Amino acid sequence: MREQKSEEVMQTSKKYFGTDGIRGTVGTAPITPDFMLKLGWAAGRVFSCKGNGRNKILIGKDTRISGYMFEAALEAGVTAAGVDINLTGPMPTPAIAYLTRTLRAQAGIVISASHNSFEDNGIKFFSSDGTKLPDEVEFSIEGMLSKSVSTVAPQSLGKASRINDAADRYIEFCKSSVGSSLKFNGLKIVVDCAHGSTYHIAPAVFEELGAKVKAIGVSPDGLNINEQSGSTSPQILSETVKAEQADLGIAFDGDGDRVIMVDHLGNIVDGDEILYVIARDRRRQNIDFGGVVGTAMSNLGLELALDALDVPFVRTVVGDRYVMQGMLERGWDLGGESSGHIICLDITTTGDGIVSALQALAAIANCDQPLADLTGKMRKLPQSMVNIRVDNAVDITQKEAVQSAVSDVESQLGKNGRVLLRPSGTEPVLRVMVEGEDVKAVHRLAQELSELVAMEVADHS
Repeated sequence: MREQKSEEVMQTSKKYFGTDGIRGTVGTAPITPDFMLKLGWAAGRVFSCKGNGRNKILIGKDTRISGYMFEAALEAGVTAAGVDINLTGPMPTPAIAYLTRTLRAQAGIVISASHNSFEDNGIKFFSSDGTKLPDEVEFSIEGMLSKSVSTVAPQSLGKASRINDAADRYIEFCKSSVGSSLKFNGLKIVVDCAHGSTYHIAPAVFEELGAKVKAIGVSPDGLNINEQSGSTSPQILSETVKAEQADLGIAFDGDGDRVIMVDHLGNIVDGDEILYVIARDRRRQNIDFGGVVGTAMSNLGLELALDALDVPFVRTVVGDRYVMQGMLERGWDLGGESSGHIICLDITTTGDGIVSALQALAAIANCDQPLADLTGKMRKLPQSMVNIRVDNAVDITQKEAVQSAVSDVESQLGKNGRVLLRPSGTEPVLRVMVEGEDVKAVHRLAQELSELVAMEVADHS
C-alpha cells in the first residue's frame, strides 16, 4: 500500500495555515512578534463579526519561553480590533477547546508548538464550538492579514482579563469524563508531563480519582519543554515505572493533546494500542461508537485486531483534522493516530491526552486486568520509519526511480506489508515507513529505500 498524498499538498492554497495552525522557528517569519500582533488583529476582526454584543477570545499557551512574548503581541492585536480577551496562562490545548465552548467565546487561541522543542512555537485556533477552524475562516483570517492594521476608537478597545479558575474547571471536566463511580484506588501511576502545559493539571486529575501518582516532567523553565521527556521520548518514563514498581506510566506531549503509555514491564504502548484498548472495552460494554478512524500511519495490527472484534476501521491522510473529518462523515466516536493523538468525540471536541488516558484506565478498571494483558490482545506488526530532511518543494515521491523502488519493496513484503512515503505537515522532512511481518526485513528495506530517496532529494536540492 502506497500513500503519497500529504497533508501539505492539501494545504497548498493557504499561505500561513497548515494542518495544525501556524508553526515555525521563533524569530523566523511568520513566528515573529510583529506577525503575531497582526494575526491577533486579523483574527479579532474576523471573529468580531461572528457574535452578538461584546465579543471575546480566549488565549492559552504552553510553557515555552516565547509564549509570553507572543501572548502580549496577540493581546495587543485582538484588543486593537475591539475584542475582549480572557487569558488562561499555561493550559493544555484541549483545555482551551473546552473552555472556549463552555465560556461562550467566539474563538480560542493556543500558543504552542505541541511536541516540538522550545525553539519553535505556533498558533492553533478553535472555533466557538471547540473544534478546529473551518477552511473558510482560515481563509478569512489570511485575507485580513493582507490589510493594514487599524485600531478601533479608544472607547471600543477590547479589555483583557485573566481566568483564575481555568485549571480547576478543566480538572473537573476531565474527572467527569469517566463517571463519578469509577475510582483508581490502589493504582500506582507515573505521570510524565514533558515540562509542558499539563504539569499542574494531569497529576491532580489522577490523584483526585484515587491513584497514587509519581509525577515527572513537572518543572518547566521555558526551555525544557519536551526535552528527553513526554510522549516523544518515553524512555525515562519506562525506566521510572520499573524503578517505582508502578502499575503503568502515562506521558503527554508539551501541549497535552497526545498521550503515550507504558505498562508495568516498561513496554511502550502507543496510540494504536491505546485506541484498541478503548475500542475493545466499549465493544465489551455494548457501547455503540460506530467504528474507529485511523490514518495511513496506523499499524496494520490495529486494523486486524479491530476486525477480529467486528469493529469497522478506515484510514485517512495523516493529521488529526482528517481523522476528525472521517469521524464526522461516518458519525463515529473514536479515532486517532499512532503518535497518541486520540479523539473521543462522545466526550470532547478534539484530541485530549488526559481524557484518552482516563478512558484507557477505565478499561483497565472495568476488566480488572493490567495494561500489558489488554495490549497483548493486539499484535503489532514491525514498523521502521526514517525521516529524510527536505529543503525544497520537489515531490520526490513522484520520481520514477522512487516509485520503482517502492513497488519492489512492496512485492518483497507481500500482502501483510505496506510502504508509506509522505512529507510531514509539521517538519521539513519526508517520512519513509515500511511495515511487515519480519522485523529484520522491515528495517533492512526501510534503510535501503530511505537511502535511495535521500539520493533523489540530494539530486534535486
